[in-house]
Amino acid sequence: MAALTVWWRYSSGRLLGRWGLLLCLLLCSLVALLMPLVGVFWLFQIIFIPLIHFFDSTAWLCNMCMDCRDPAGGQGSPATGCGDEDAREKAHKLLVHALNMNPDFVEALTELGTILEEEKDVVQADHLYTKALAIPPCNERALVSRDRTLPLVEEIDQRHFGVIDSKVSRMMSIPKGNSALRCAIEGNTLTLSEICHIIETRYAVPGKSLQEQNEVIDVDAAMKYINTTLLSRIVNDILEIHRRVLGYADPVEGGRLRTSQVFVGHHIPPHPQDLERHMQELVQWLNSEEALQLHPVESAALTHYKLVYVHPFVDGNGRTSRLLMNLQISEYYTALDTANKGDVRPFIRFITKCTEITLDTLLIATTEHTVGLPGSSRHQACPDCKQTIPVHNSEGTGVSGA
Repeated sequence: MAALTVWWRYSSGRLLGRWGLLLCLLLCSLVALLMPLVGVFWLFQIIFIPLIHFFDSTAWLCNMCMDCRDPAGGQGSPATGCGDEDAREKAHKLLVHALNMNPDFVEALTELGTILEEEKDVVQADHLYTKALAIPPCNERALVSRDRTLPLVEEIDQRHFGVIDSKVSRMMSIPKGNSALRCAIEGNTLTLSEICHIIETRYAVPGKSLQEQNEVIDVDAAMKYINTTLLSRIVNDILEIHRRVLGYADPVEGGRLRTSQVFVGHHIPPHPQDLERHMQELVQWLNSEEALQLHPVESAALTHYKLVYVHPFVDGNGRTSRLLMNLQISEYYTALDTANKGDVRPFIRFITKCTEITLDTLLIATTEHTVGLPGSSRHQACPDCKQTIPVHNSEGTGVSGA
C-alpha cells in the first residue's frame, strides 16, 4: 500500500496536480474493499465448485447408465437392457466409480444391483438393494427389486446349508481312529494327545506354555458346561460359560459383565447400563421358536454375531467361536462391519463358508478322494490333497475324534 502511494505521488503528481493524492487514496480504499471479495471468490472456487461437480457427476453417471440400460426412459429390469456387453461393462464401471465417490447414492446402488442381476450375481444384487433400503426405507424401485431377489437368495442360502449337512454326515461316518484326527491343532503348539493328557490328568506338559495349557482347561470346562446344561439358556448360563473360558487366565473378570464402555473398531457396543437388557433380549431370541427353526449353522452365526455386537465382557467375547471356526480376522471383521450396517446375511454366509472349509479339510485328510474346496479351480492341481496330515502319535494315549 505504501509503495502504491509513493508511486502515485511521484509519477502522477505532474499530470493530475493536486488531484493525484486524492485519486491515490480512493484507489487504495477500493483495493482494500475488494480484497475480502477476492478471498470469498477463491473460497467458492476451492470448496463449492468441487461439491457441485461431485453431485452433478454422480447424478450424470447414474443417468448415463440408466439411459444405456433403457433408452426409452423406463425403469429398466433384468428382462430388458441395452444388450450390449461392452456398454453394460462400461455402465458397471461408471456405477462403481459413482459409489466410490458417494457410497450412499441410492440410485447408483439400485442400478448396479439390476446390472448384477443380469450378470446372475443375485446375492450381491440383493445386498445392494438392502443397502439402498437402509438409506431411505421407502424407495419404491429398491423395494420392488428386493422383493424379486429375496426368495432367490433365501433358496440359495438354504441350498448351501444342505451341502453343509451332507458333508457333516460324511464327516460323522469317519472312524474315530483315523490318523488325520490325531493331528496338531492349527494355531496351537499342543497336539491332540497332549490336550487329552492335560484334560484327563490335569498335569502340565513339560516344555509347553502354561497359558496355553490353562486355556485348554478353560475351553474344556466351558464345552462340558454347554453340553450338559444348556438345554434352556438363561443369562446366567452365558455368564458361567464366560467364567469358565477365563477361569484360569483371568478369574477376576470371568463371568462378569463389563462396567466400562468399550470400542471395537468402528462399532460402539451398548453402554454398560444397557447390558442386562440386551442380554435378556439375546436369551429370549435363543429360546424362541424362530431360532429353533433355523439351520444350525445359521443359528450359530446369528448367535455369535448378536453376542459380539453386545460385547458384554471386557475380554473373552467369542474366544470359543474363534478357536472352533478358524476365522480369518480381516474377512471376519469385514463381515461384522457389514452386519452392523444393517445386513447380517453376509456374516452368516461367511460362517457357512468357514464351516464348509473346515469340513472339506477334514474330508480331504481322512478320505482317498479329493474334495473341491470353495473357490478353487477345477483345473488347479492339488498335489497334497490325497496325503494325510502328519501324525504326532503318543504311545498309550487314546485320542478320540472330538
